[in-house]
Amino acid sequence: MNIEAILTPAELPALAGRDLTRTACVVFDVLRATSTFVTALGNGARAVIPVSEISEALAIRQRQPDVLLGGERDGVKIRAARTGGGNFDFGNSPREYTAEKVRCKTIVSTTTNGTRAMRACAGAQTVLAASFLNLGATARFLRRQNRVLLVCAGTRENAALEDALAAGALCELLGGGDPPAFSDSAEMVRRAYAQAKSNLAEAVCGSENARRLLAIPDLRDDVPFCLRRDVYPFAVIRASDGAAYVAKPV
Repeated sequence: MNIEAILTPAELPALAGRDLTRTACVVFDVLRATSTFVTALGNGARAVIPVSEISEALAIRQRQPDVLLGGERDGVKIRAARTGGGNFDFGNSPREYTAEKVRCKTIVSTTTNGTRAMRACAGAQTVLAASFLNLGATARFLRRQNRVLLVCAGTRENAALEDALAAGALCELLGGGDPPAFSDSAEMVRRAYAQAKSNLAEAVCGSENARRLLAIPDLRDDVPFCLRRDVYPFAVIRASDGAAYVAKPV
């Protein structure tokens, strides 16, 4: 297995020029988009559809009035002032996506970085949305793959520590048995996680995203929520339609 990593959104445009037809891309946006996807599917959502723009989400709802809209801009729920219509049903806090609200529903999501990263992987053979919440299942799925690209969604155009640490944790899980070949960037995140794992919460709480969330009373609980390990026994994988993401038990 060959494992590479990209650490910043600035690297995403180059993916359009790469042949990813034999590659499994794993997108991390731990705080919070991919954690939210995993939680929504774990609570019974039928599927999650990531889109880049608010206008795309609104267009899908116009065609399919029963979908729910979720997402954020600048970390907060998308309101009517941005849509020219009503508020979105959810923000980007995974704690909002309870079973009572999402069971058997399709959710259309747009976020600042996470959904953008997922869309950038459109040419890949397989695309997964991963978080600490389903890390073990994601690793089990990937053991059948030969080429893996870890995509850290980042913060604005910068790297995000929590995404790099989650990518490093996945590298550690994949490192047993027949050792994979790590690129330098993958080796960097693996070593970063090895240093931080004894007190992961402390390391992540020093990150830019965590500091921002911890300063907002309604959102501060998202940080420990997203750092829970292996809550769900499924990978989140792009469906055959190429648009939606679904849970795949592993």
